[in-house]
Amino acid sequence: MRTMAIGAFWAAAVLAVAPAKAAVTVLGDAIANQCSEAAIAGKSDPASENLCTQALTEDTLTAEDRAGTFVNRGVMKLRRDEWESSHADFDAALALAPGIGEAWVNRGAMWVGEHNYKAGLSDLNKGLALGVKEPEKAYFNRALAYEGLDDEKSAYFDYQHALQLKPDWVLPQKELLRFHVSQKPE
Repeated sequence: MRTMAIGAFWAAAVLAVAPAKAAVTVLGDAIANQCSEAAIAGKSDPASENLCTQALTEDTLTAEDRAGTFVNRGVMKLRRDEWESSHADFDAALALAPGIGEAWVNRGAMWVGEHNYKAGLSDLNKGLALGVKEPEKAYFNRALAYEGLDDEKSAYFDYQHALQLKPDWVLPQKELLRFHVSQKPE
């Protein structure tokens, strides 16, 4: 359990929670749309990933749809903890469309998964500033990054924010159970 005094936190737990991932809706050609639907549905199987690869090689896509397809394929890889190949997909997406917040948030999640919390925090902040469809996932991942950087107070508030945005989400509820808030002695 984590104890928080107003203005200070004490950490004892090791991060063992996987980062949350956010897919992108792509309305491009049929195959890219199938890739998008698979990513949004939480799939990460080889057939679903192959849809994304096929869309990238065969579909005629706008730069934004192509970037979204890279994000979706990267999310599928991220779900399997394939850090390097998901990183390449997120970088490709950002090179095409740096204004897609989900690309930044997912690359941030990838950094958190690799325990590179400072890089993760930077990308998560950039994604939040650009706007994302599921900000609760970004706040949850940012809380993980803060914990990795031994900033438990910021982590606590981000877990709370994630839970406020999605009150029925179990992951931040579970993480908040590890904290104990107390008054700082005067």
